Amino acid sequence: MLEPGGGPPGDGGAAAGQPPAWQRRFRAPRVSLPSWAAAAPDRCSYATDASGVWQLVSWDRAHDRHTVLTDKPTGVTRGQVLPDGSGVVWFDDHAGDEVGRWVVAPFDGGPPRPLAPTLAPAWSAGLSVREGRLAVGTAGRDGFTIHAGDRAGTRVVYRHRRQASVAGLSRDGALLAISHTEHGGATHPDLRVVDPVSGTAVADLSDGPRTRLLAAGWSRVPGDQRLAVVSDRSGRLRPELWAPPVGTRVPLWVDLPGEVWVVDWWPDGSALLLGHDHLGRTDLHRYDLTGHRHQPLAVADGSVVGARVRDDEALWYAFTSSSTMPVVRVRDADGDRPLLTPPGEPAPGGAPYASLHVDNGEGGRVHTFVATPAGPGPHPLVVEVHGGPHAQAADVFDPQVQAWVDHGFAVAMPNYRGSTGYGTRWEDALEGDPGRPELVDLLAVRDYLVRAGVADAGRTVLAGASWGGYLTLMGLGTQPHAWAAGVAVVPVADYPAAYEDESPALRELDRSLFAGTPAQRPELYRARSPLTHVGSVGAPLLIVAGRNDTRCPKRQVDNYVRALAARGVPHRYEVHDAGHGTHRVEELVGQQALALDFVAEHLGTTPARR
Repeated sequence: MLEPGGGPPGDGGAAAGQPPAWQRRFRAPRVSLPSWAAAAPDRCSYATDASGVWQLVSWDRAHDRHTVLTDKPTGVTRGQVLPDGSGVVWFDDHAGDEVGRWVVAPFDGGPPRPLAPTLAPAWSAGLSVREGRLAVGTAGRDGFTIHAGDRAGTRVVYRHRRQASVAGLSRDGALLAISHTEHGGATHPDLRVVDPVSGTAVADLSDGPRTRLLAAGWSRVPGDQRLAVVSDRSGRLRPELWAPPVGTRVPLWVDLPGEVWVVDWWPDGSALLLGHDHLGRTDLHRYDLTGHRHQPLAVADGSVVGARVRDDEALWYAFTSSSTMPVVRVRDADGDRPLLTPPGEPAPGGAPYASLHVDNGEGGRVHTFVATPAGPGPHPLVVEVHGGPHAQAADVFDPQVQAWVDHGFAVAMPNYRGSTGYGTRWEDALEGDPGRPELVDLLAVRDYLVRAGVADAGRTVLAGASWGGYLTLMGLGTQPHAWAAGVAVVPVADYPAAYEDESPALRELDRSLFAGTPAQRPELYRARSPLTHVGSVGAPLLIVAGRNDTRCPKRQVDNYVRALAARGVPHRYEVHDAGHGTHRVEELVGQQALALDFVAEHLGTTPARR
């Protein structure tokens, strides 16, 4: 039974002259979990949005010196320190289009230089850097290529028309793991290990075309050729150890519900740090490879969203929950304490999530988080649909969810079929049938909350980004009776046109989901394209697109909006100067205000408090 958490009333307790709580949650600075140089562990790097745009910072821990390395208008969220600590590597694309090259910024600041100057700009297919050697994956319209580079130059060690990516160089750089889909679709990769000098295959690992194998990291001991892998051949993700040169493969005994994967190795190779995901919450376990036992590393209720083990065995981790913003902490012999605190005021707290399961009418139970405002229902409802589709709604801090709650909405976050964390059958349910099972699940959650008195049936909003935006458009077109308004951000809107323009990796994903290309499965692509159903849309619709998006390209969204306008459906179309989403804080605030005001205009709810 649902027990509403009860969010803060009104404006969330904003003092006179202070911005409302919903805006302060977006603007409170954040930091990512730092990485460090293998040979210089006091040389670290992290990302922060303290400037208003996510940028990379180097951190010299020996002198506690922080240096901003990037000033990219569309932002940078990820980087890694070179093994010797001389610089920080990041991917430099064009205005968010994800086509670019890897560059190195000097650790103490200065202009970046290309990491692999001979490689032309392309979509990224992974990177691994070791002392004296690197591996770079690139993707283009003609396929996927893996390059290896060292003092002898840069050379191609793997090439295929189907999706492939760098899965990591061994600690000494002598072996290179490659994730590839030669035998299956993009959602069921296999592994190959090659000699990075000659490209000769050393070993292959496959559990068949309907299972997935993921590389989770080589042992950190030079010369130790064990690779941690994760397989779902049991129906759930489970960790194993593979020694490619000798062919041994050892499943690890883990008696836990949900899914388990390898986060990191202990520095001496004696243990693994495991991540355990169950019902949208992630915790950590230490697995002893000698005694083959695991024990939990206690953290509060919520989710670990990143973790690494240092050479001195200190655990660095990032933790969050639905009601508290992410924090970066260290756990060592001296206890558990904050590691890296961003400047400024922390974000106000938010409504905790309640957890429930809903029968979808097709033999499944949809795990769903729900956040509710203070006071009795029924409330206007937002069904917030996560992207992916292979992702999940989790017990993590989300300013967008809390903004809806602050304005009187209940928010449901279903882990519909296709979501990760609930086993292979649930995750693979979309293959050959995309865009239908998800909507069955979303409608079941909406109807349950209406029957339970939580949601007002006449004021239910479907909202989401990316795949969530796609499902929003599909829902308004195929379930028009259920939804009073929609908010679709960077959606797939015209599937055949999207396939023509999108990046190579997204084409491979679509080929897997639809069991073929638009030329091979034209009827299915048309049936599962929102544009096909635009004639049934009557609810007001807000659509946001990225001008430089190569995942859900703008042209296909334009096609849908023109059809919507031709029918006279109330709508608003906004285009921002970025790619698939934005890393600018004020852009996020503006988009949330736009959504609140748009829904308020049409449903009579509370407009954005400013």
